[in-house]
Order: sequence, then C-alpha cells, then structure tokens
Amino acid sequence: EQFASMRDLYIKNGRGFLVVFSVTSWQSFLDVRTVREQILRVKGTDQVPICLVGNKCDASLQRQVTPDDALALAQSWTCPYVETSAKLAINVNDTFAEIVREINARMKTKKLKKTIQTRRTFLHRCCSCCSASP
Repeated sequence: EQFASMRDLYIKNGRGFLVVFSVTSWQSFLDVRTVREQILRVKGTDQVPICLVGNKCDASLQRQVTPDDALALAQSWTCPYVETSAKLAINVNDTFAEIVREINARMKTKKLKKTIQTRRTFLHRCCSCCSASP
C-alpha cells in the first residue's frame, strides 16, 4: 500500500498489461480481479489491452485453478488467456507477443474511431456550409 501512487503512475503510463496469477493458488486467481479493476479505474476506460496469464503450468500436481476457470474469466474480460511457466520458459515470449497484438489492435480501433469522427465532423461542417444561404 505504501507504493499505491507509484503503482497508479505505472498503470496510467502503461499501454498494455499482463495480469498474472499462479495456477497453483486459488487466492492469486481471485486477486487478479482487483488488479484489473484498479487498471480500469486508473485508465478511466474498459478498453485497456490486458492479457490474463496463468503461471506455473509446469506444476500440474499442485494446480488449483483449472484452464476452464481461467478461460471463463478471460472471456468475461474479452481478453486472451495464456498459460506459462517462467521456470521452464514455456510461452513466456508468446505472452509478450500476445499483449503487443492486443495493444496494436486497440490502437487500430482507436485510430479508426478517430478517423470516422473526423470525417463526420468534416461532413457536418461541409453540409452546413453548403446549405447556408448567401
């Protein structure tokens, strides 16, 4: 809690987020909801590139979070889900590639919306000018 303002600053300046939990800890899976809520609060939008990441997929005997549970959460967030093992370097690079894809997709969507809004503004102005009486 002593670093809350610093965390908010990192979130504010971040373009995309890997929200990571341990598949061997149900509590960590529950905690990611709070992390996402904080990201959305600080960013002021729900259109934030997020990738849900389940780490420690190599520890199958200690698994507490099923892939179905994690996928259901990712679907409710409309984000990708990746299982990784930092220890064995499984899907680590893929995770970063996935968040970059998410960031790029959101940026394209944002740019397209801006272009459409600009065109609407131009058309609105043009029609007003053309329809005005001399």
